[in-house]
Amino acid sequence: MRYFSVGGNMKISSIMVAIDFSECSASAFRYALDLAALFPAKVILLNVIDTRHIERIAEFTGTPLKEIQGKMMHSAKTALKDFIKKWNNTKASCAAEVAAGVPFHEIALKARKDKVDLIVMGGYGQHGKGGQIDEIFFGSTAEKVVRLLPCPVLCVPQ
Repeated sequence: MRYFSVGGNMKISSIMVAIDFSECSASAFRYALDLAALFPAKVILLNVIDTRHIERIAEFTGTPLKEIQGKMMHSAKTALKDFIKKWNNTKASCAAEVAAGVPFHEIALKARKDKVDLIVMGGYGQHGKGGQIDEIFFGSTAEKVVRLLPCPVLCVPQ
């Protein structure tokens, strides 16, 4: 754990962690737990099912969009519970939620709705370092979150 002194009127009572089940998001969660112990703060985990991928799957398989989304939501909720059990070895209060949509947009909506003080997320996600082509066409989720929100965003490397 890295220690630092907090000066001024800095107050962190809620920390949101964007989770995609990658090693990088596990590092972000552990970092958020360390910060939550210092302040103390509640930790909110958010996993976003990217609906752009669901639409492609539905087109390819002919399966109704709602059916695919329902199965993915159920699977993500189970995985999120397991993720918390695996990585939370603290007494920090953790809440978890799964949303469906475009990840950076859903992260921003949840952060505004819950008035979070800090967002912690991995520097890159489940698909790894996508390279320049991905960045040109899709951009970084972390970068878009930083641009959309007034609260601090901490990007944690793996």
